[in-house]
Amino acid sequence: MSGGAARQPDRLRVAIVDDEAPARALLREYLAAHADVEVVAECANGFEAVKAVAELDPDLILLDVQMPKLDGFEVLELIERPVAVIFVTAYDEHALRAFEVHAVDYLLKPFGPDRLARALEHARTRIGAATLPPAKLHETARPGRGPAERVLVREGAEVHVIAAADLDWARAVDDYVELHAGGRTLRKQQPLGELAARLDPQRFVRVHRSFVVNVERLARVELYAKDSRIAILRDGTRLPLSRAGYARLRELL
Repeated sequence: MSGGAARQPDRLRVAIVDDEAPARALLREYLAAHADVEVVAECANGFEAVKAVAELDPDLILLDVQMPKLDGFEVLELIERPVAVIFVTAYDEHALRAFEVHAVDYLLKPFGPDRLARALEHARTRIGAATLPPAKLHETARPGRGPAERVLVREGAEVHVIAAADLDWARAVDDYVELHAGGRTLRKQQPLGELAARLDPQRFVRVHRSFVVNVERLARVELYAKDSRIAILRDGTRLPLSRAGYARLRELL
């Protein structure tokens, strides 16, 4: 899936993701007309989709946008290996954002077998081309949107959902962020600056180059040494404050 020029695979391994059983059945029926297509997974929600991609390594996902639990864009956020994506949805207002995240194609329900066939041709020409994983492409769709209401973390095929309000603090560790919420710690492969940019600036402050804190968890700020301060959280956690971080914290408080 990486490197050089695009190649068309001998077989197109496809995962169908849609919360409606009739929609999945129709896609399977249309795909049956293509001898080179193998349906390797049918997923009824986003959690199943993330698990299927991690375990079955499909070439292509036919992905519904509006689903309960995890929507299509949140599924992409959790996929860290290159895979082609065709969005399938009844809501055309998602089209622009679909192409912002570099979807191969966008199928607006209802559609016929000919339209799907054209989308599959687009996918065949894209598969094998050097590309970023959807999780990286997904980042391009985030700027300009409201603060994230939750943080998603994938561990293997398992997905953890942290409500933003439950996040206590976060720390940069190499190319990961370490997320602390309600006594549990999770790690997510994401720069701290990117996480901070997605959180509500009225609630979360980057108090140090390596730390973001939920101000609702703050108990007090103490002078640690000359011109050096620490934040003490309600649970006793002590976090360093940089000068710039302390200034940002004072502005918010």
